[in-house]
Amino acid sequence: MAICAGRTVIITGAGGGLGRAYALAFAEQGANVVVNDIRREAAEEVVGEIRERGGQAIANADDITTIATAQLIVDAALTAFGEVHVVVKNAGILRDRMFISLGEDDWDAVMRVHLKGHFCLANILGKRWRDQAKAGHPVAARILNTSSGA
Repeated sequence: MAICAGRTVIITGAGGGLGRAYALAFAEQGANVVVNDIRREAAEEVVGEIRERGGQAIANADDITTIATAQLIVDAALTAFGEVHVVVKNAGILRDRMFISLGEDDWDAVMRVHLKGHFCLANILGKRWRDQAKAGHPVAARILNTSSGA
């Protein structure tokens, strides 16, 4: 039996690169995968790959950078699969210049995705899992963060 059978994972930035690799790996291990990427076509391509291999996945293009839109991601997962057990916070943006060359708008964009976006999903799911635990329901949930040398 696959180690993630019956579990649901949300992966942000999963339309390419490491996020795609995470999505394919979790699906291979039996997880239901929510492939989140602001590039809907990229997310749908990854979902297609997962389904071709016999896995379960949905595409989602909601924004991670507000509580309201991050909640839509969680809601989509709950509607499709009933629960969320793991979130892989992989989404990121790159402004390919040295720190001292960044303008304020670029800095704000990076902080919005890399900090606030990761906070939003962790906050929503952390509260959900805390409330479940307080209600006496066992919780075996995980939050995985990624980082980049870039």
